[in-house]
Amino acid sequence: MEIEVKLKQLLKQRNMKQIELANLTGLTPRSISELANNQVERIPRKALLKIAEALSITDIREIIDFKLDEQ
Repeated sequence: MEIEVKLKQLLKQRNMKQIELANLTGLTPRSISELANNQVERIPRKALLKIAEALSITDIREIIDFKLDEQ
């Protein structure tokens, strides 16, 4: 089992570019890109809070969830 960051899907649903989210949150474009592409080992709590606020998300499972390993 892994943790999946669903940021890429969220941005696509909202027709938003990563750079727009970076501008809204104050996070760096690199940070947003790494989160969107699931390239992070640790997910900073402050980043999640800023993203949730910028996208009006109240349920953290909209941003992150468990991904079952396919065997």
